[in-house]
Amino acid sequence: MKPLRVEFCGEWYDVAPGADFHIGRESDLVIDENPYLHRRFLRIYDDYGLWWLGNVGNLLTATVTDASGQVQTWLSPGARIPIVFQRMQVLFSAGSTTYEFAIHSEEDYYNTSSPLGREAGATTIGPVPLTTSQRLLIVALAEQVLRQDSPGRGEIPSSAEAAERLHWSMTTFNRKLDNVCDKLDKVGVSGLRGGRGKLATSRRLRLVEYAVATHLVSKEDLYLLDRNDAEHTGGTAG
Repeated sequence: MKPLRVEFCGEWYDVAPGADFHIGRESDLVIDENPYLHRRFLRIYDDYGLWWLGNVGNLLTATVTDASGQVQTWLSPGARIPIVFQRMQVLFSAGSTTYEFAIHSEEDYYNTSSPLGREAGATTIGPVPLTTSQRLLIVALAEQVLRQDSPGRGEIPSSAEAAERLHWSMTTFNRKLDNVCDKLDKVGVSGLRGGRGKLATSRRLRLVEYAVATHLVSKEDLYLLDRNDAEHTGGTAG
């Protein structure tokens, strides 16, 4: 087996066959001192001739995609998936912070250049049509993550902060958040619909994870925020 490389915040970590590699608060890759983050959350290891990514935490989940964003899965506590692409993107949230790192492999078992590419056990979801305001809402929530030059971390704003950033009332923001979450839930995106006790916080974080991981929004969409600012302040977007 060939070794893997993990990229986080511009730093690279080598993972050799036969050695476990843990990601978390107190691990081989120390993500952050965030108290909401497990000491050991994710584990990279080899088994049955393949590399695997496992969730060894008991609370947090992770969103995992291939480089194209066409194949994505939600890695729950106790679950594991084989690392079968040359680049896999991993996003997860702890508290109000969303983290991102990439796993690089020299071997590529599956090719997802086709929109129909699919890995067993994962989900392939086609492009989701968004209105301009829905895309703008997601970009506002994901702004810090999208502005990163390499996989790292970004704070997710509260509903009040996001509404202010968009020059919207809380009523408008919550209505549009409901609409975009309902739209994605109907096409099979997990974690956006909650019952009692599962309101805006978890939905916002999950929405950012999914949207960034699947390239539903990207750095190129940040101009929408400047244009929105100009429209509400009477200025001119650059």
